[in-house]
Amino acid sequence: MARLCEGRVALVTGAARGVGREHALGLAKHGAKVVVNDLGAGVDGSGADTTPAQAVVDEIEALGGHAIVNGDDVSSWAGAKNMIDQTIDAFGTIDVVVNNAGILRDRMLVNMTEDEWDAVIQVHLKGTFAPSRHAAAYWRQLSKDRGEKVNARIINTSSTSGLYGNIGQTNYGAAKAGIAAFTIIAARELARIGVTVNAISPTAYTRMTDNLREYTEEDIERRDPRWVSPTIVYLSSADAHDITGRVIQAGNGRVAVCEGWRRGAEIDQIEDAEAIGPMIRDMISNVRKNSGMDGLELD
Repeated sequence: MARLCEGRVALVTGAARGVGREHALGLAKHGAKVVVNDLGAGVDGSGADTTPAQAVVDEIEALGGHAIVNGDDVSSWAGAKNMIDQTIDAFGTIDVVVNNAGILRDRMLVNMTEDEWDAVIQVHLKGTFAPSRHAAAYWRQLSKDRGEKVNARIINTSSTSGLYGNIGQTNYGAAKAGIAAFTIIAARELARIGVTVNAISPTAYTRMTDNLREYTEEDIERRDPRWVSPTIVYLSSADAHDITGRVIQAGNGRVAVCEGWRRGAEIDQIEDAEAIGPMIRDMISNVRKNSGMDGLELD
């Protein structure tokens, strides 16, 4: 039976551990050649060590696959270009970019420092933009040279914190909400050259989440990162050429397609600030409430 990603070339950022590791292994098992990018930093972004990334490469090669390590920083403009160039140099092309790398610097808003804000925005938001931008430039030129569309993929990583909100994560949530918007806009821009852009919102038990609360064995099993990666593998395949601009939740027992922001109740614009107040209240009472962290409407 043919594998979903046979012959495709994928770059996965933050691929040494957790969800990223499962993405890399899943893609390799389905025939993709994989660049395992990971700076090897701690959860807070400090330090660097490519040993864990090399371990994933070794695991892929032991399965008969093809993989190499890249240790560039996703938030570096030059580093992001280098990882795209290295992928092309090693495997002749690039078909898929999975933007997965991330860090946490959780803090309540009144206590958050400028550095805690900047570091998270830098890694998540710029770290999604920079590899995507360099890959998109390559695909645009390839499309021009061939005179036809490519069949390429960008898959980003959002979060329930960005989609629904989570206390203590204004920095992380803002970045992840931005990534969801980035996904929708980039999908519209790149459709003309044959690039789809989607995002996944994973729910997984990893080193980034293991200290958030107490987990039962059942919780850990339902949140095993292996439940997230099948969606990534399918979206990376040539079969998924007509799926773009979507945010998909995966893990914790479900796969769900998010519906995003929609305009609800409305009135004609008016100039009277006092009169508009009761109208706004009436509209609020007639629209769906915001979702909780489970994606369901709050009581």
